[in-house]
Amino acid sequence: MSSARDGSSATAVDARSTPPNSSPEPRVARSQMPGGRTDGGAVDARTGYCAATRSFRSLRPPLPLLPPPDVPLTFPAFALSLLPSPLPAAHPALLDAATGEAVSYPAFLSQARALVAALRSRALPLARGDVAFVLAPARLDVPVLYFALLAVGAVVAPANPALTAAEVARLVALSGASVAFAVSSTASKLPAGLPVVLLDSPRFHSLLHSDGRPEETDPAAAPLDAGASVRQSDTAAIQFSSGTTGRVKAAALPHRSFIAMVAGLHALHVRSSKDRETTLMGAPMFHSMGFCFVLKGVALGLTTALMTEAAARGGLRGMLEAAERWQVTEVLAAPPAVVGMTKGRCGQLASLERVICGGAPLPGSVAERFRRQFPRVDLCMGYGSTEGGGVSLMVGRDECARVGSAGRLSCNVEAKIVDIVTGEPLSAGQKGELCVRGPSIMTGYVGDDEANAAAFDSEGWLKSGDLCYIDQDGFLFVVDRLKELIKYKAYQVPPAELELVLQSSPGILDAAVMPYPDEEAGQIPMALVVRQPGSKVTAAQVMEHVAKQVAPYKKIRKVAFVDAIPKSPSGKILRRQLPNCLQPCHSPSSRL
Repeated sequence: MSSARDGSSATAVDARSTPPNSSPEPRVARSQMPGGRTDGGAVDARTGYCAATRSFRSLRPPLPLLPPPDVPLTFPAFALSLLPSPLPAAHPALLDAATGEAVSYPAFLSQARALVAALRSRALPLARGDVAFVLAPARLDVPVLYFALLAVGAVVAPANPALTAAEVARLVALSGASVAFAVSSTASKLPAGLPVVLLDSPRFHSLLHSDGRPEETDPAAAPLDAGASVRQSDTAAIQFSSGTTGRVKAAALPHRSFIAMVAGLHALHVRSSKDRETTLMGAPMFHSMGFCFVLKGVALGLTTALMTEAAARGGLRGMLEAAERWQVTEVLAAPPAVVGMTKGRCGQLASLERVICGGAPLPGSVAERFRRQFPRVDLCMGYGSTEGGGVSLMVGRDECARVGSAGRLSCNVEAKIVDIVTGEPLSAGQKGELCVRGPSIMTGYVGDDEANAAAFDSEGWLKSGDLCYIDQDGFLFVVDRLKELIKYKAYQVPPAELELVLQSSPGILDAAVMPYPDEEAGQIPMALVVRQPGSKVTAAQVMEHVAKQVAPYKKIRKVAFVDAIPKSPSGKILRRQLPNCLQPCHSPSSRL
């Protein structure tokens, strides 16, 4: 997407090439001057508001490690520059939370080098700019695969392995993938004709150990990137999002995005008092949050414990047992896990210092319960999106005490709050749509001019679709979603997609899907159904009809039968009126 940032009409991004223009760096990062001055004028030291530009600047210090944007650089090369020399030897890079199998830092980089060598020798059918679709559960070799693909300039497109074959085919087509990496249990979902490499095959395992170098070889001395041929503005990953329209889209994120986010996390990282820092990866690695944090863990030289399939089968209890067994210092968790921690027995968790929570809103009452139950643990709320990267985060005990907020703006993030009617920029304490700019945002949606034009304004501001405000101390508060997506746990569920599935049922005349509040899941998809005349379709049959055609997290979990769906004269569903339909209705629901 080139011109969404230069005032002309937006054009679609090609994942195989670099967009002509990339997101502008915030002015505060380019020319920070003493006394809180920037090239845009005075910035209020409490709120971060700049009256001259009518925007908010991050109150975090500028990033000393962020390289100039025109320097050719891949994310793996940047990550290597952050790692200490010699490499960490007292703790591993990756850990299987179920079995305890570990990958040391020398082994991690040795395996990544071996895969890079295979890619360059064409032992794997992939070259720079090609899109690699990844359909696999959490495994120790997935982060290695990510690093190797990024190092040679390929584009990583991870997807939820729970998706149906039809959903997978849609994402493969959207991303333009030329090869897929999967496991035996997910390969059958991939479209026929797409080359597939099985991660659980002897062939792939041999590629991880095929370069003949001992693990003791200095990894920093071995080539792990494509050199000057890959620019920071080149696409590194495609992540799938429903954006603000409810239609699945492929967001292209450049190497610069991950370099900026990890540089910011590195600058703000509070070193643990424990001998070993271990993060339990409660977020899936195909999710934008999990993808970023697994890269961050390696770059910062930490241990990342993965909730592999065997560990994940234990649910919340399995996660907490893993946290206690491996003495984790940090847990990355979605709101449902935090809710569960406040309700169940969590053991000692003596090493736990912080829980980073994101992906969906967390009720303030739950946050307060958590603080009372775990007074030594910081509950760090954050806000971000697939398209915008990490926008805000709580850092430290004092910020975590600001219950209800999503923390302060992250390093190098510039934000604007605009009136939802007039589009005029607003100041501190005023509610409007949040818009963001900075190096971490996407370059655009692949092959979707219409979506790009809607996502960005003429000055390159990415529209969040969320109603927010920034208070007098610079904390971001998310009030409501302007967009129509349902946030089920940490997943985005587009109502329009489910409505099409519902309307395909012979017994249903019309239908609408809306979010229904749930303390554990945040929101659940609820269907308002108008039966065909004479139809006796039941709520259970409605839920079963949808469940057969979508991924588990998209299932309808509550049904209400109504007389009509409120619509505009043009036929658009009046979503704000949908809750009014519930009052006289019986609404059967299913278990989560």
